[in-house]
Amino acid sequence: MASRDDAHRHRPMLPLLEQRPAPRADAARNRRALLAAARTILVTRGVDALSMDRVAAEASVGVGTVYRRFRDCADLAYALLDDAERQFQAAFLSGPPPLGPGAPPVARIRAFLRAYVDRLDTDVDLHALAEGHTPTGRYGGAYGLHRAHLIALLTQAVGSEADAPYLADVLLAVLGSGLYLHQRHERGFSTDRIKAGLDLLLTGLAAPGSDDASGP
Repeated sequence: MASRDDAHRHRPMLPLLEQRPAPRADAARNRRALLAAARTILVTRGVDALSMDRVAAEASVGVGTVYRRFRDCADLAYALLDDAERQFQAAFLSGPPPLGPGAPPVARIRAFLRAYVDRLDTDVDLHALAEGHTPTGRYGGAYGLHRAHLIALLTQAVGSEADAPYLADVLLAVLGSGLYLHQRHERGFSTDRIKAGLDLLLTGLAAPGSDDASGP
């Protein structure tokens, strides 16, 4: 029998776009009801109040029903982030520029980083809950897609001579939920200040003589 640690180790971080199989109608309905209950708790009491027992009580079901759908609160947090993640993926893969195709690579990287900040500002506590309760942290399915996207754009921007895989990890590192919470709540940084700092990180990526790295 697989251990609880094994189950955590193989948990998908957030599924990639269109990777999730369609659930049965009754299972989908129960899942929506449980997620609605969890969102109510988040809105009324905050992320610290989120627990499997409270979700069961809010949804008027037994706690076993919750555990049949979600392994733990981290699993629940990923599910709550799933729709926003899919919308984000659709936007940077096929949406309008500058986040989507059609803009210069550095402009797309800037738009990606700024959009990520907006996501964190909305759901950073959920990101922190999800990332803090799994052995691989944030380095799972969705991270892999984000990283591959940045590697492709960085390669276009700076050429094959640069270490695009390393640079992609560096850019994503500054978007970790722990650092973001520290900057917002301990340092008092505004989202505009964080975005401006990210813009500065990109100023050296544009080709010589290009103004592609300048922000709005």
